[in-house]
Amino acid sequence: MKESILIIDDENDLRNLLVRLIKLEDYLTFDAENGAHGLEILKKEDISVVIVDVKLPDVNGIDLINKIKAINPTCEIIVLTAYGTIEDGVRAIKEGAFDYIIKGDEDNKIIPLVHRANEKVQMKKRIELLEKSVGEKFNFDVISGNSIPITNAKELASKIAVTDTPVLLLGETGTGKELFAQAIHYSSRRKKGPFVAINCSAIARELLESEMFGYKAGAFTGANKNKKGLFEEAHLGTLFLDEIGELDISLQAKLLRVLETNDFIKPGDTKTTKVDVRIIAATNRNLETEVERGNFRSDLFYRINVMQIELPSLRERKDDLEILTEYFVQYFSKKLNRSVNKISKGFLDRIKLYAFPGNIRELRNVIERAIILSEGGVLSESTLPKEFFYEESLNKSEVTKLDDIEKNHILMILESVNGNKTKTAEILGIGLTTLYRKLQTYGVE
Repeated sequence: MKESILIIDDENDLRNLLVRLIKLEDYLTFDAENGAHGLEILKKEDISVVIVDVKLPDVNGIDLINKIKAINPTCEIIVLTAYGTIEDGVRAIKEGAFDYIIKGDEDNKIIPLVHRANEKVQMKKRIELLEKSVGEKFNFDVISGNSIPITNAKELASKIAVTDTPVLLLGETGTGKELFAQAIHYSSRRKKGPFVAINCSAIARELLESEMFGYKAGAFTGANKNKKGLFEEAHLGTLFLDEIGELDISLQAKLLRVLETNDFIKPGDTKTTKVDVRIIAATNRNLETEVERGNFRSDLFYRINVMQIELPSLRERKDDLEILTEYFVQYFSKKLNRSVNKISKGFLDRIKLYAFPGNIRELRNVIERAIILSEGGVLSESTLPKEFFYEESLNKSEVTKLDDIEKNHILMILESVNGNKTKTAEILGIGLTTLYRKLQTYGVE
């Protein structure tokens, strides 16, 4: 589709000449002899670039800039002046014009200028399209499920999203906390700013401070150049602190200061760095218990716990299992280029009876595996892992203690990878330090 250019000028000969020249550059052209007519065209047509004369019979062309932008904020404006005064040019640029040229003296510049202005418009449109697609990808509508627990969580999160209030997401591993954090960010006024995520349990304690706050060159051995931390990367956006319960107590004090003052001092620096960041934190640990044990600062807990959202486990939203299964089947069929047109009753029955200690993340992995193993376009029971056939994972799963389910699941994964703890943590979607802590809790070396 051709891009459209509008020329607003009361000099017929010049206006007609510009129309002919611009048409030769394969643009669609519109023209108007005064400001009122030009604004009417703008309301009806998708104009990319407006060329407007300063001296019009009904309005000053520079005064028209704001009216043009009010109708079409994306378009760019080139101002024509027969007088060539610096004041006109400066005022035009200040009002938001792309550039200005002097009639007669700079006619040869008009076409290159139109090309550059149009390139800027197309770039803005591509950015807007990208922002829209990202927003659609991460809004609350993409969180599948109609059960009461997930519906209540989405409704609360959507109300909180429009504020700048810190949010604490609670729930078991794999319940979709990062997806919720993304939906909150892209539904907020910060949606055009960055969304930066960090898993506090996945980075070594001695490196985490540098990752979060950066450092100045020379701060320590090996610090050869300045490093920007994640707080700076998230400026004017959102920082998602996953597994915040694993954060070392010494870093908790520094995090608290940033939340209270919006500034911090980088290692090796003497000046403060200002940031404007919204914090969304998440944990699968009971932070109140950690506060009582002295593992988590009470003042930091109260600071991040302004609004709390509890995400339900998959066991609490069994009504959503079929919807989620169908969603992942469609997603992985397309991703893996496999045709799956039937899900057997036996497959669904086993899915519905299983306890899913790994929640949605585990369901996702199970469906991906099943599609890879499927034959004849059918997902059958034979494509499910062996744990789906353990007696304790079936009808008794609802009365089995959650800790026992989690322990058995972790040990089963650990056994399947020949004791490789790094691989086990990766499959479970948790940090290596979290895995070690859980194994220690269960008395497993």
